[in-house]
Amino acid sequence: MNGRQAHRMGTLVLSLLMVGVGTALIVQVVDGRGSVISPRLLLAVLFVAAGAGRVYAEIRRGRGA
Repeated sequence: MNGRQAHRMGTLVLSLLMVGVGTALIVQVVDGRGSVISPRLLLAVLFVAAGAGRVYAEIRRGRGA
């Protein structure tokens, strides 16, 4: 595994962790009967969006597109 592959793998792992953290926060808000406009819910949605966007970008870049 060269440096570029290690960087790509690390990016994918951290991005998937961001999606996981965001999902866990959403579950906490829903389970705790949190408000729809809760700052925690906004943070969770942003975590999921950022992680998913980064995974999408890495996959697209890997295909050569």
